[in-house]
Amino acid sequence: MAEHPIQGLMGVTMDKIREMVDSNTIIGSPIKTEDGTTILPVSRVTFGFASGGSDFEGKNAANKDLFGGGSGAGVSVSPVAFLVIKDGNVRTIQMPNPNNSMDRIVTMLPELVDKLQELLNKDKAEKKAGPAGIKTE
Repeated sequence: MAEHPIQGLMGVTMDKIREMVDSNTIIGSPIKTEDGTTILPVSRVTFGFASGGSDFEGKNAANKDLFGGGSGAGVSVSPVAFLVIKDGNVRTIQMPNPNNSMDRIVTMLPELVDKLQELLNKDKAEKKAGPAGIKTE
């Protein structure tokens, strides 16, 4: 039994995905710094793929060479962490997930504290100046 054209279409699509996504995509190439630190990027890879086809029946049923098909794939690579190796010690530095509410709060906290501090300092300065902007000491 001869191979159906859709099998070839799917095979080519999967081969191309394999070329794009390999272990070097997930654990990146090591980056060496001058002080001897080695940094390894770690990524999350997600991909999807679809393929479809049809044999045309109807007016041209006598011509069996007709075939219609298509395929597609999508790949997403997102950094999730870095492995930092220095002096024999390994540390993991995780990237914040922007979709996680708690991570967004922690990321925004220093900016919030700075704004609150500015507001408190401004209130103290206004109270110290007294009415009509005259300093009362």
